[in-house]
Formats: sequence, structure tokens, C-alpha cells
Amino acid sequence: MKETGKISVNSDNLMPIIKKWLYSDRDIFIRELVSNGVDAISKYKKLVQMGEAEEKENYRVTVKADKDAGTLTFTDNGIGMTKEEVEKYINQVAFSGAADFLEKYESAGSSDIIGHFGLGFYSAFMVADKVTIKTLSYLKDAEPVLWESDGSDEYTISDTDKTDVGTEITLYLNDESKDFTENYNVREVLHKYCGFMPVEIVLAGDNEDKPVNDTQPLWLKNPSECTDEEYKKFYHKVFTDFNDPLFWIHLNVDYPFNLKGILYFPKLTENPESIQGQIKLFNNQVFVADNIKEVIPEFLMLLKGVIDCPDMPLNVSRSFLQNDRTVAKISAHITKKVADRLTSMAKNEKEQYEKYWDDINVFVKYGCLRDAKFDERMKDFIIYKLTDNTFVTLEEYLASSEDKKVYYCADAKQQAQYVQMLNNAGKKVAVLGGMLDIPFMQHIEMQNQGVSFVRADAELADKDDAENHLFDSLCEETKKLINKDNTEVKAQKMQTDIPAVLLVDEFSRRMDETQKYYGMPSMGNMLKYTLILNTSNPLVESINALDDGENKNKAIKYVYDLARLGQGSLSPEEINDFIKASAENLKGNL
Repeated sequence: MKETGKISVNSDNLMPIIKKWLYSDRDIFIRELVSNGVDAISKYKKLVQMGEAEEKENYRVTVKADKDAGTLTFTDNGIGMTKEEVEKYINQVAFSGAADFLEKYESAGSSDIIGHFGLGFYSAFMVADKVTIKTLSYLKDAEPVLWESDGSDEYTISDTDKTDVGTEITLYLNDESKDFTENYNVREVLHKYCGFMPVEIVLAGDNEDKPVNDTQPLWLKNPSECTDEEYKKFYHKVFTDFNDPLFWIHLNVDYPFNLKGILYFPKLTENPESIQGQIKLFNNQVFVADNIKEVIPEFLMLLKGVIDCPDMPLNVSRSFLQNDRTVAKISAHITKKVADRLTSMAKNEKEQYEKYWDDINVFVKYGCLRDAKFDERMKDFIIYKLTDNTFVTLEEYLASSEDKKVYYCADAKQQAQYVQMLNNAGKKVAVLGGMLDIPFMQHIEMQNQGVSFVRADAELADKDDAENHLFDSLCEETKKLINKDNTEVKAQKMQTDIPAVLLVDEFSRRMDETQKYYGMPSMGNMLKYTLILNTSNPLVESINALDDGENKNKAIKYVYDLARLGQGSLSPEEINDFIKASAENLKGNL
């Protein structure tokens, strides 16, 4: 026989789950109860607009902590509830009063009603042994109602003496939660979650009852109405950063979804892993969480800002997003807006773009590496800073290059002799010494067939490779003396007065730096070097003419150390030995 039936939920099992596992943060109950109060006031305002209720002078949610009584009370002057509504919305778990109201008054357009699931109230039992509700509905002839529960599946409803329309919820805090009877603790949580809610929120006995929140945050205003000072003031207030942001993007979208916000570009460091960005996500001015990856693409986490999107599909605890196509569209739209702002600056405010490049290039490069759509929009607006402090695009650089090679240095001062040699050969040198630059260069090389990045100390630019057999013996002696399998020795005429330069293979060096970046050991002897002896240098010519012996070996070793010093591969101990040897040589010639 086949039987059918309905699955029932046992409230004895449900309440412990709601009380302990529905919310990840213990202080979240304050957000939920304040949100419910704001929700009730929003409903009342809608009724006023429709002529079904009388206007009030002040709409507010008041939070009162009573240390002696061990209670925390939330009072609003919103719509209130009848006895029937209390039984419907409070006693029936997960019956959303906001959803019911929206269905009833859909034509009025109630997008600012916060509640979704009817579970927020029960977060009170995370911290309270007992909860009471005193409420009076706006309806004429309505009777005030008192609801009480200790968090079990039992409750009582009775008459009370409440005379003003609205709702008062009192939490009798358990022993582990008495810290919420301290105003400074409550104030901190209110600032965190409720700092921008659309209704005034007052902490009784705190700062002469001045609202703790800003009901009209800057992101809700039209960008044309906001001043630079207002943007900076808001940034300092929200992110407690004493430095001014470089610039910002004000998001203001009404279609195909409702999205508002401000993204700030702070001054960034070279290492993206050390950057503490912060994107605060709001839903109808209610703080949800920081840095929610479903909405904010990973590379945007380097920025600071606020995003408010009422259309986000939140789960029952309002702390996480449900999987939804809207979320993907919102994320893509934010990425597009950021790329649009940067490309517009590159086109129309070139001086500003170049001025900010040192500070934002980490963000741009990281974005290109992590997000294909962002990369597609930005690839033609990547600029490279040259050693003469000018900027060029890749296209502009290659226009003057015969071999599609982009020469660069990691440090213009440390590699000055190599830079000078390239400049003498008519080559421009870009400065690419950041931690992201190696993967970024490889990314550009993959996108542009034939293009290669070559560090200044990887090869000579003058290309005078004519063999000079007069120095073959010197090369062999030098190779034998330095005794390193990973180092070749060549003699070549160079357009410089430097006696020798040490070149490091581009590929092996990149591999070595990549391993170091990921905390792996250095490749050591796997690195490939080439020592080039300058055959046009008088010192090299003199050494070549010397008879074999100690003096010649000392001279060869000295030239080799000079090359290593210029390349930056001498260890501190070796530098110390080199200084001593230099002093001895100078002393011997006095």
C-alpha cells in the first residue's frame, strides 16, 4: 500500500538549531532586532503614504541597556501587531511578516522592507533566557499584547498596558551575555551593523540620545551632488584610515538591478597578499558582511568601499548569499564599472592616470591576472614606466623596437650600468620590479606572440658578437679560475668602459624568483650566468698580456668580482672580501 503525508518539524529540535547555529556571530541578534524595528517603521510609512495611517513626528528605534536588570530592550514606533499577527508572525517560525506585507501592498512598491524569512527575531534566544514582546497595532480598536517565552516551544500571550503604537522587545540576558548591558559594547555593535540604516537608531543614555547612525549615507546621493571633501570624510569615517584615498568610483545603478556604492583606491603596496582591502556589503542599508567573494571579485578585495544592493538573494541568516544568476550579474557589473573608470582616466586624464600608476599598477596587474573580462578591457591601457620617468604603452614601446623585445630593470639604481649600456644602444628600459611583474610579464608574452621581456642584465644590446680569438686563452683561464659550472665566459667588444659584465639567463632567473615568491628554496647553481670580458677595455687588454701567475689570477678574480658587484650577486661576506682586496691593490700601487 502506498501512503502519502506531510513532513512535520518538531519545535523541540528546531529551537536549539535556531538559537545556536543559525547565525555565525553572537552579536548578530542586535542587527536582527533593530532591523525588525526599522522594518516595522518602513511598513508604517507605507501605510501613511497610502492614507491608511497617521503621520508621526519622529520615527526611531531605541535600544536601552539596563545593567541592574540584566536586560536589553528594543523599542520602535512602527506598525505594531495585533494578537492574531503575533500568533502568525512570531509563533509560526519562518513565516515572514515582511513577505506577507509585500504581497498585500505590492502595488505600493515596498523595496525598502528588510525582513525576508521571519527568523531574525529568534536570534534573541542566542543571548537571552527569556524574551518578552509588548506591542500595539496601528489599527483602530486594537488591544495591546504581551508575548513571553523562555526559548522553549512554549509561550504565553496576555493583555498589557502599552498605550503607544509600536513594539517593545525585552531580552533578559543569560549569564554569558551580560556584556551587552554595557552601552559601549552595544554602541560598537550598532555602529558595525546598523550605522547606515534608514531610520534613526538611538542608544538610550548615550550621547544625549543622538542617533548612532547616518540615515542618508553618501552612497545614496547622486554623484554630481557629492564633493571631494565629502568622499574623503566618508572614507576616513568608515575605514579609519588617516590617509586620503587616491580616487574613487561612485556606483549608481537602477537597471537591470538596484546597486549603489563607492569604491576607493587606496595607496597600495607591491605585495597584494599584504594589502588589507575591505569591501562592506549592505542590503537596504543593513550591513551584511565584509568581502563577500560571490559579489566582489577577488582582485577588487584590494580596494576599500561599500556596496549596497537590495536585489541580492540572501539566505535565512542574511549573512551569506544564495546561488543566483543575479549575483553573477552584479559581480560582472562592478568589474565593468571599475574598468570603465580606469580606461576613461587613461583616455581623458592621462596625466592623472600616470600620476597614480605607481600606486594602482599592482591592482590593475592583479586584476588582469585574475579576471579575464577585466583583462580584456584593460589590456590596451596598461602603461610601463621607463627609467626616465616617462610612460608608454606596450604598443608605443614596440613601435621603436626591431626585435619585439621589451628591456626592463628591477631596480634602476642597482642595475644602472646595464641600463646605461642599453640606453647607449638606443634602447628604452622599463622599470618592472614588483612581486607581480614576473607572472604579469609572462601573461603579456602569452597574449602577444613574439614579444619577450628581457631584463637589463640578461643580454647585451649592441650585438657585436664578432669572435676575437686573441682572448680565447684568457676566457679559458677565467673559466677555470672561477670554477663554476653554471657560468660561461666570453670575450666581446662592448660600447662601454666597464671591464666586464655578468649576465644572468632570463628564464632561469624568472624560475628562481618564482620559487622564492612561493617560499621554495632558491635554484642556486641552476641559475645560468655568462661573464662577458670587454675586449675594448684597457684593463682587460693588460690582463690578457700578462704572463700566467698569481698577479694575473688576482686581476682576473678582481674583474670577476667587479662584474658580480655590478650585477648584485655578491654576498655580504664577498663584498667585505672585495673591499679588502681593493684596499690591498690600492696600497700596492701607492
